[in-house]
Amino acid sequence: MSQFDNVSVVKQANVYFDGKCVSHSLLFPDGSKKSVGVIFPSTLTFNTGAPEIMEINRGRCRVRLKGEADWKEYGAGQSFAVPGNSSFDIETLELLDYVCHFGN
Repeated sequence: MSQFDNVSVVKQANVYFDGKCVSHSLLFPDGSKKSVGVIFPSTLTFNTGAPEIMEINRGRCRVRLKGEADWKEYGAGQSFAVPGNSSFDIETLELLDYVCHFGN
């Protein structure tokens, strides 16, 4: 899917880690929420409340889920799931363009 139709966009950007991650929230008529954004090359740790699916549109990254020892690499067209009330480390190897699907 290359676009989302019939959504509301929160105008104020979500800016994390001193601007290394910037996204905008999308609100859907069914009550679901997604964010679309970019992560600049860096190594960061994100905490989750709800389960998430991170869909990679462009770029490459390495991810290590909480409690796992090994990193896994992901690129454009791939995705990874993160449990709720958890965390993950992400190392972006180049500019990462992503969609985060919440509550999946």
